[in-house]
Amino acid sequence: MSRKRCQITFAASAVRDLSGIREWYAEQHVPEVGERLLGEVMSQVERLADFPDSGRMVPEFGVAHLREIIHPPFRIVYRRDDLWVRIVRVWRSERLLKLL
Repeated sequence: MSRKRCQITFAASAVRDLSGIREWYAEQHVPEVGERLLGEVMSQVERLADFPDSGRMVPEFGVAHLREIIHPPFRIVYRRDDLWVRIVRVWRSERLLKLL
């Protein structure tokens, strides 16, 4: 029996985070590093379609539907539902998560 793949969506906050990462590395005159890291982040995100529970619960909240993957130097924070994964934030690993 095959398992259905989850649909991946991005919150506006995550899109801003990814854009900010690209801009920061460009400002540091190493845009190729930023592009490589963004590619790695997207590979991690794509994997969630098949393995949505592979991330751990976010320690700051301790709720099962809010999970994260640590891919140094980033935390990829996502909300898990039965049929979808919504990427909420992509932050530096050392930052504590705060939701508005």
